[in-house]
Amino acid sequence: MAVPEIIPIAYEPNHRTGTIGRFADGQFLASVTYAVPEGHRYGEGSEDARRLYAVLHRFDFEGRHVDSDIWCAGTWDEQQRDRGGPDSPLARAEARMAALVDALPRREFQGIGIRPFRLTVDNVLFGLVIERHGGNEDEDDWAELYPDGLGFCEPWDGEYST
Repeated sequence: MAVPEIIPIAYEPNHRTGTIGRFADGQFLASVTYAVPEGHRYGEGSEDARRLYAVLHRFDFEGRHVDSDIWCAGTWDEQQRDRGGPDSPLARAEARMAALVDALPRREFQGIGIRPFRLTVDNVLFGLVIERHGGNEDEDDWAELYPDGLGFCEPWDGEYST
C-alpha cells in the first residue's frame, strides 16, 4: 500500500505522541528529543554532538507544515553533569516545550493528520520524511518522524513503531 497523502498520527497520552493535537489555527506536534548533526560519527566528542531539543511544529487544518519552533536546550554531556537538576538541559527543554504548547489558543490534545515535510536546523533533520523500508523497491511504504525516531506504516492507523 502506498503512503497516503496525509499521515495520521494517533494521540497517546503519557507516551511519545502525548503532545499533539489541534488549536485555533490548525494542528501541532510537540516533543523533546535528542539529535545529532547529519554526518556525525560516534566516538570522541559524541557527548557534545548529541543535543537536546524542544520542538513545536505547527500545521494548517489540511496538514501542511506552517512553521516550527526548534530550540536547543543543551548537550548530552551537560545533561549528564546536571541530571535531574532544575537547570538541566532536560528541565529547560521540557519547560520550553510546555510554554510553547500552553501558548496555543484553544488547544486540544488529539490525533492529527499531517503531510510530509522536512527542514534542517543546526545540521539536524527535522520532519516527517517518506522512505522505503519494505521489500518493494518500487514503492515508498514508510513515514519517519525525525529526529524523534517514530515510524508510521500500513495500515496507516496513526500507531507508530520505534
